[in-house]
Amino acid sequence: MRLNTMKPGSGAKTSAKRLGRGGGSGLGKTSGKGHKGQSARAGGYHKVGFEGGQMPIQRRLPKRGFNSLTLGATAEVRLHELGKISEGVVDLAALKKANIVPAQALRAKVFLSGKLDKAVTLRGLTITKGAREAVVKAGGKIED
Repeated sequence: MRLNTMKPGSGAKTSAKRLGRGGGSGLGKTSGKGHKGQSARAGGYHKVGFEGGQMPIQRRLPKRGFNSLTLGATAEVRLHELGKISEGVVDLAALKKANIVPAQALRAKVFLSGKLDKAVTLRGLTITKGAREAVVKAGGKIED
């Protein structure tokens, strides 16, 4: 293959329609615009979604759903992940440092999932009822 012999594939390049060049061309007289009407006029245009004055479909249909602004604010922490933290006190900063919760998380909630083998002290975290019992059973403390 040589760069000086390269060319586009067949049918990739098509020549532009030459409008208004006589009836024999197939695009003479009205130049593909049809007869009369807004689209046939010079400067005639309408907004996207305009339906000739009829109520547009995007206004006829009801609004549905929303985008939550607090979606990534609360991170979920499984109980067995608390065992990965070497420090005695587990708070949001310790969880971020251990890469258990994302850096943009504003709060964390501990769920009962897996087993906790060592005693930990939880500070400033929300915790489910089952996880709370498991932490206390492992010899840990919960500080609110």
